[in-house]
Amino acid sequence: MTDTRTIKTACRGCHGGCGVIAHVNNGTVVKVEGDPDSPISYGSLCSKGLAATQLTYHPDRIVHPMKRSGKNWSRISWDEALGTIAEKFQKISDEHGPEHIVVGQGTGRDYESHLYRFANLLGTPNVLTAGHMCYVSRVASTLVTAGNLPICDYRGGPKCIVMWGCNPQWSNPDEYKGVDFWRAYKAGAKLICIDPRKGFVARKADLWLQIRPGTDAALALGFHRVILDEELYDKDITENYINGWEAFKERVQEYTLDQIQDITWVDKELIQRAARMYARTKPACIHWGVPTEQTNNCADYTRLATGLMAATGNLDVPGGNVLYVNPPTRTVAEFARHKELSREQRAKALGGDRFKLGARVAFINPKKAWDSILTGEPYQLKAGLLCGTNPVVSRANAREAYEALKALDFLVVIDHFMTPTADLADIFLPAATWLEQNHVADNWKRHGFVLARQKCCEVGEAWQDHKIFMELGKRMGQPWWDTVEEALDYLLEPSGLTWEEFKAKGHLQGEMVYHKYKERGFSTPTGKLELYSTVLEKWGFDPLPKYTEVAESPYSKPEVAKDYPYILNAGLRTPTFFHTANRNQTWLREIRPDPIVEIHPLTASKEGIAEGQWVWLESPRGRVRERAKLNDQIPPRVVVAEHGWWYPEIKETGHGWDISNINLLTDNAYETLDPAIGATNLRVCLCRISPVSEERTRAAG
Repeated sequence: MTDTRTIKTACRGCHGGCGVIAHVNNGTVVKVEGDPDSPISYGSLCSKGLAATQLTYHPDRIVHPMKRSGKNWSRISWDEALGTIAEKFQKISDEHGPEHIVVGQGTGRDYESHLYRFANLLGTPNVLTAGHMCYVSRVASTLVTAGNLPICDYRGGPKCIVMWGCNPQWSNPDEYKGVDFWRAYKAGAKLICIDPRKGFVARKADLWLQIRPGTDAALALGFHRVILDEELYDKDITENYINGWEAFKERVQEYTLDQIQDITWVDKELIQRAARMYARTKPACIHWGVPTEQTNNCADYTRLATGLMAATGNLDVPGGNVLYVNPPTRTVAEFARHKELSREQRAKALGGDRFKLGARVAFINPKKAWDSILTGEPYQLKAGLLCGTNPVVSRANAREAYEALKALDFLVVIDHFMTPTADLADIFLPAATWLEQNHVADNWKRHGFVLARQKCCEVGEAWQDHKIFMELGKRMGQPWWDTVEEALDYLLEPSGLTWEEFKAKGHLQGEMVYHKYKERGFSTPTGKLELYSTVLEKWGFDPLPKYTEVAESPYSKPEVAKDYPYILNAGLRTPTFFHTANRNQTWLREIRPDPIVEIHPLTASKEGIAEGQWVWLESPRGRVRERAKLNDQIPPRVVVAEHGWWYPEIKETGHGWDISNINLLTDNAYETLDPAIGATNLRVCLCRISPVSEERTRAAG
């Protein structure tokens, strides 16, 4: 007898949230499609979501716990795996202190609440995430500026959209789905695109500002200069709701449009046109992406962009950038019990004394973790638990990350596959895919929704991440619930719904209220939007945002530029891969079989490089190879390279992590990082390029 049914759930193939209908036959998901009833994706589904069954049922997927002995792996039970980890962690905690254990994640699979709860109850302040350079950095920067993260209100009917370093239709980043942007654009919104590369969005734009990589904060200052000089700001807001407006005006006056033009490579008349269009076309919103955050200007750019929203009257208004109201569920912070980590333990966070803005949102900088392991300063991390992350490929100065993780006394990795990072582990724990879990999805986002992710199947002995943290925590005496679903009941308690009731409902949405600051101010120390930040001033940072030249550029390092004359803009997105994931999924790899570096035809001709040829990319830190794609819509002085590459088809240990891994070229030296948040300059460094001979290509591959 055939059991055929459909289950509505929510994707997590990338940043997640798109509604999915899973078709299940006898417990096996045979097809997925977009759910037209989804309130945020309206039936759309990208290539990563459509290929979900290839992830869930991949023949190379590891679906039972594993233990490494030397170079060999053997299958073990969950009981042995959890018992071994609990014993090792407890011994380290008793002998050295729980801060000697690092708990880490990547972009996450909606398990942040459970990971942080485990870490807090364990007693370690050392949680290692991608947050220092991706998303949480904007949360931290806007918390001290406006008390919350402003999000584009695409459903509110923006008349102007500034797409700043982002391609939402390929990357579906965080709160956003590409379909919302596209609907607003098709409804007639004017479009300003800021990007070094003329991609799909730039080709549709009314104005395209081809910016030099890493100079976004300078361009934001240029917008402010035009708006100030031409008095395009909202005088009621600037006089009554912004802290430090007069001081901020003086800071902006330090930058002329001629200077901004020289810094950014954007013609000053184009800057004027864009600033006027944004300020005069109401309502308008700014949608920014991680390229603005993966530089040493991370916090300052975010504060400047938030200032543009506020000064022009586009903050918390329909169609502008809004501070969404969360649905009535427990927050990640409450579930994670952040307040229960003692002040004494929190003070032990690696780098907390330096990267204070990062410490405020409870994560550490990777460089501090690697230094702790390799040098023992200020103390030595002994063990780690990494969930859904592949730092050997995804973090700057990848060779240092590799050596550090290799040197840990004990490492646990939770993942779907044996990745280059998992190769270094002592214990491998098999994680369930998003088709195999129950969860209140998107509960960490700030778009006003939570979604029901329903379990559609089971594969092998894989557990969803939430269960892994729960069961390991219970082994260590932590208070958890008996089942995942009981924990979800607790998350949903303020709504009055149980998990079973929420599943039937499908989603919850916070009741939106606009202009909230007029009634209760902003959640900052002054109650105003702080362009002059009292928090940063208290910590010893410049309270006013500014532009700082990128740490490794033709202007800051002219002596390096003599040998490495090109600007490497790393991190080119594709619609197929999610950072280091998906390269073993047949459909997706067929679309993009090789790593791509885009090179201007004039540059390619100068360097003797032909279309499709393998190319060496070199920086002062290393060398990798990618395949050339000629593109006359990037500056000749810039090369644009994909990130996240390793080769699952190479079965030997390491899986070719050092062949095309662009992060062998990037730097994580302290002087290159954002001083407040610790963001890494992943997007900007100096490089040189050259063709690869066929013989050397075969040797490298």
